[in-house]
Amino acid sequence: MHKLSALLILFTLFGFKPRVNNEISAYRIKDALAFCKKNKMDTTIAIMVDMSIHSGKNRIFVYDFNKQEITIKGLCAHGVGAGSTPTKPVFSNKEGSYCTSLGKYKVKGRSYSNWGINVHYKMYGLEKTNNNAFKRIVVLHSYTPVPNQEIYPQTLFGQSAGCPVLSDGTMRKIDGVLKTKKKPVLLWIYI
Repeated sequence: MHKLSALLILFTLFGFKPRVNNEISAYRIKDALAFCKKNKMDTTIAIMVDMSIHSGKNRIFVYDFNKQEITIKGLCAHGVGAGSTPTKPVFSNKEGSYCTSLGKYKVKGRSYSNWGINVHYKMYGLEKTNNNAFKRIVVLHSYTPVPNQEIYPQTLFGQSAGCPVLSDGTMRKIDGVLKTKKKPVLLWIYI
């Protein structure tokens, strides 16, 4: 029993964060729900994008707070700007950077898109790291060349100028959920 306690203390000290379903840490889910409650956002789901995951693997997840599980997951492209590579994204909030911005967003407003399934959702950055998102026209959308399944060890690159870009199949599923929401939904991009 003492060895287990010592391991848990070491993991805590060195930043180990337990994951739920191997994709989202429990602490991040708790933070997301608290943020949604505090900011009067939808408290049934959150869209989580873990940019520390390889671009050829699923890294966008719709987490259902009521079911306590991931209900949708898929590939998500990152921006190509400022020296980003297929395996190492560079993040920026600067206009014209073509980079993905980290942080929490309010997703609200379904509209026409020229890409993918012709639907996008407006994204409003809620932090200093992403507060230019609306000005930068960073939106949640799909793009037909993005595959519906993981492609690891291949990478997903060259598909985004800063937007979270999904496959058509994943976007259809997320669109089906977002269309039913009356309050804004949290989308959180993190590493």
